[in-house]
Amino acid sequence: MGEGWRWDDTLFAGAAPHYARGRLPYAPGLADALARALRLDGTGRLLDVGCGPGTLGLELADRFAETVGLDADAGMVAEAARAADRAGLAGRTRWVHARAEQLPLGLGTFDVVAFAQSFHWMDRDRVAATVRGMLRPGGALVHLSDWKDEPRPVGPLPHPPVPQDGIDALVRRHLGPVRRAGRGLLPDGTPGGESLVYARAGLLGPEKLVVPGGRTLERDADDVVAGVLSLSSSAPHLFGDRLPLFEGELRALLREASPSGRFSVRQPGSEAVLWRRPVA
Repeated sequence: MGEGWRWDDTLFAGAAPHYARGRLPYAPGLADALARALRLDGTGRLLDVGCGPGTLGLELADRFAETVGLDADAGMVAEAARAADRAGLAGRTRWVHARAEQLPLGLGTFDVVAFAQSFHWMDRDRVAATVRGMLRPGGALVHLSDWKDEPRPVGPLPHPPVPQDGIDALVRRHLGPVRRAGRGLLPDGTPGGESLVYARAGLLGPEKLVVPGGRTLERDADDVVAGVLSLSSSAPHLFGDRLPLFEGELRALLREASPSGRFSVRQPGSEAVLWRRPVA
């Protein structure tokens, strides 16, 4: 992270109720692709670090005997537990409210450890080294993100696109020109270079697995508002008592962009980078 930024527990405060609705789903077929690459057979254990409301963990839960999700935000853990109960997976899942830096927490060993768009928020070298020790020999670490190099399809969409530039400008008008993150600022964004971190931890890789997206998804105004409020850079708590004003202006912007209240978005592809703990 940038100099001077420190993690604090307000990073995603209030965002959890908006997350499941606001975030775009993973590419179709991701669970099957991971099951083939990792030879998942319904046994073994999965640890989902930075699990959010259980998005990835619940999608993979039927491929493991036990799934453990860990997140530093209490709201996210509560949402994940409720989602697991609705899906009939409460008996096969466990949700832990803790920071990744607190691992191993007596959780035991795992066949797979996943970081789904969460690793950048952590003390990465420390967490990678700890997680390596929690993997069984030959076990896999999965680093999941959107596929950044995916070719974008061209052609008309059935509805207007989400007015992202206008949304970004509105957020800056309310919260200032520098990206917010918890109680701090991230002028340079979040770090990359995770491959070097995993290699330093003694993991073998990378193996890249790409699952294309590209489907056209329909979103309504409530979906778009939820997506904005699910982000750390525009989490509800950052607006304080001005949140109703911000949401009202956001909805006005969306009505202007699409009087029907419908938007079209391209579903992103998913890129999973696999790293293995050496057998010997």
